[in-house]
Amino acid sequence: MRKALIVGVDYYQNANSLFGCVNDAYSVKSVLERHSDGSINFGVNLMVANGPDSAISKRDLKDNIQKLFADDSDVALFYFSGHGYIESTGGYLVTSDCNDGDDGLSLNELLTIANSSKARSKVIVLDSCHSGIAGNGIVSSEQALLSEGVTILTASSAEQYALEENGSGVFTSLLVDALNGGASNLVGEITPGSIYAHIDQSLGPWEQRPIFKTNVRSFTTLRTVQPPIPLSDLKQITELFSEPGYEFLLDPSFEPKSESPLEENTERFAILQKFNRINLVVPVGTVHMYFAAMESKACKLTVLGAHYWSLVKKERI
Repeated sequence: MRKALIVGVDYYQNANSLFGCVNDAYSVKSVLERHSDGSINFGVNLMVANGPDSAISKRDLKDNIQKLFADDSDVALFYFSGHGYIESTGGYLVTSDCNDGDDGLSLNELLTIANSSKARSKVIVLDSCHSGIAGNGIVSSEQALLSEGVTILTASSAEQYALEENGSGVFTSLLVDALNGGASNLVGEITPGSIYAHIDQSLGPWEQRPIFKTNVRSFTTLRTVQPPIPLSDLKQITELFSEPGYEFLLDPSFEPKSESPLEENTERFAILQKFNRINLVVPVGTVHMYFAAMESKACKLTVLGAHYWSLVKKERI
């Protein structure tokens, strides 16, 4: 069982209203509900506040967070987009009814609920100002307080604001891009770690910096997409290369457009060319696989190719 609570707050009774948080919540809901092949992924509970009739109170938010983390689901994911607040005692998620930021939901309280959950993986994603303080200890801001299975991904550090651009949060736009495949590995899996890497690489050193904190033995897969190469083709890497340092010798019979192609060789060459396109294989002594075949040269695994060779050899994929 995979559950997600997705919250977007544009409307505030006593603070400046926002304009992109509800849209961000809908975007995250849309991408998380199903894998790219259309199969069910997360069961989503969506809460959005875009006016007085849909205002979200602190009590509403806390009740739904408790329901999210109440059982032993495989993955419990919480996403929040809205105002954030920070003071000396910690950070807060600001709900529609707040008068001052510190009457919102305390991030320490959120983390306490997640820490005590029996869910195997607890993922907290916050697109709000100062959200990077989540997971810092009360006594020392350097002391992380995450129980096993908890991962926190935030839009910015404790000192920074979360920015919007073109009606959407910069962080959430990159998050959705990552979930749509930008953070996929070669078997189509997207994890919290790969999402953070995608977002981190997309933001420059002078922009808001995403924060990633985790205490897990292995990352859970949050979504799967169509891989860039079929798994059946990827698994042939250990058949074509007997060891990571092996150089696969080619000749003109591997190239379909040569004068004397051999069907067995052209089939293997087609796989090698796929490997080349996704940086698993490079030609030796030339710049193109075509010339490697026509000039009877070789190809070899890249560092990434050697990594996937090892994964296939150990039956990790």
